Amino acid sequence: MKKVVSNAVEAVKDIQSGQTLMLGGFGLNGIPENCIAALRDLGVNNLTCISNNAGVDDFGLGLLLQTRQVKKMISSYVGENAEFERQMLSGELEVDLVPQGTLATRIQMAAMGIPAFFTPAGYGTEIAAGKEVREFNGKMHLMEMAMHADFAIVKAWKGDRYGNLVFRQATRNFSTSMAKAGNITIAEVEHLVEPGEISPDEVDVSGVYVHRIFQGVNYEKRIERRTVQLKS
Repeated sequence: MKKVVSNAVEAVKDIQSGQTLMLGGFGLNGIPENCIAALRDLGVNNLTCISNNAGVDDFGLGLLLQTRQVKKMISSYVGENAEFERQMLSGELEVDLVPQGTLATRIQMAAMGIPAFFTPAGYGTEIAAGKEVREFNGKMHLMEMAMHADFAIVKAWKGDRYGNLVFRQATRNFSTSMAKAGNITIAEVEHLVEPGEISPDEVDVSGVYVHRIFQGVNYEKRIERRTVQLKS
């Protein structure tokens, strides 16, 4: 099966309006920059985006929010995007805020083929509305469902033509689980290499999960806010 595509435009060309997408990254760390830009240019809309973050106003998922292509955000960290805040408060954007550990685990459960799990996070809050509750060891837990997506889109440091992926340090974050939880997984990589150039011990995500892969270009690798200590 040929998995290599030429660029982000080819990788996302069959994504349709109204579909659900998982997009890797933690804040702006390790986000699929090329694919997000290609989705903006493709013009698909009414998207449900599952992501730890909502980008910032002019970068990451903020680009899709600017163009009103996102119908619903399912996230845990959204504090750096003023346009996200405006759309949420005005009712233009549907938002499902999920505790970060719950979000990660719901994605992991989908990757593992487990339909649901119980967690104490959120019990007694608005998050518990409509959810099954059970007591375990004297503590109340909510049932949370596994979280799937039509497409999972991730960015890795290195990948080979079979789709085996290697992530660097903190860029593993949500991406390694998301890559296993989408019906179709798209990976953009900084370095695309030949099979055999990646040691089996280095592989973070096996190529069996990846359907399309390409070498990305012009990565900015921004962070939300740089903080340094002033000299006294």
